[in-house]
Amino acid sequence: MALVPYEEGGGWAARQLHSPWATFRFARRTIRLQQDWRRLGVAAVVWDAAVVLCAYLEMEGIDLKDRSVIELGAGTGLLGIVVTLLGTWAVGVSHVLLSPSGAHVTITDRAAALEFLESNVQANLPPELRPRAVVKELTWGKDLDNFTPGAFDFILGADIVYLEETFAELLQTLEHLCSERTVILLSCRIRYERDLKFLKMLRERFSVSEVHYDSSKDVHIYKAQRGSRRDDF
Repeated sequence: MALVPYEEGGGWAARQLHSPWATFRFARRTIRLQQDWRRLGVAAVVWDAAVVLCAYLEMEGIDLKDRSVIELGAGTGLLGIVVTLLGTWAVGVSHVLLSPSGAHVTITDRAAALEFLESNVQANLPPELRPRAVVKELTWGKDLDNFTPGAFDFILGADIVYLEETFAELLQTLEHLCSERTVILLSCRIRYERDLKFLKMLRERFSVSEVHYDSSKDVHIYKAQRGSRRDDF
């Protein structure tokens, strides 16, 4: 799941996490997500890293149309929903048109989160786009036979670097899902020394660069590709 360490406490941030709803504006639509801290804990709230990655994809105008995209550790589903919506846009020089085709998005998490995740996805996508977003179980390193190797143009993850004991399985999963053409985008806040250890492990297998930093939320976005590839989007 999209789990990160969290300490109970007061203040605005804690109230937001415990709120039953979180509302955002992306892709010219209002997205209203159910949150359920008591039921699923940190897997069922929206974290800043997901918001920053959504904003980055929209701000940069990254062309997702006709692309195959997979999100790991989706949690509430915000990122996968936004990618599905953005994937229907054909971006012109000075305007945006709705394309008849769109991205094919696979939104994944572990089994316990799927029902909750599916409900948010269905509630926030118009009927004509729902077939383009598939919610699917993926436990890193264990369900890989259910996914065609190298089948994705983009692999996305927001705040999925959280437990050192999962690093090897996460890297195994990334290697299985990506091909030479695949772009991996990972959005995270560097909280602990172990997070830097993961980045070191990632650099041993992929070409990695930092493509964005949101200083207001202290969130980094890293792009990774196989070998020495450094393709533009």
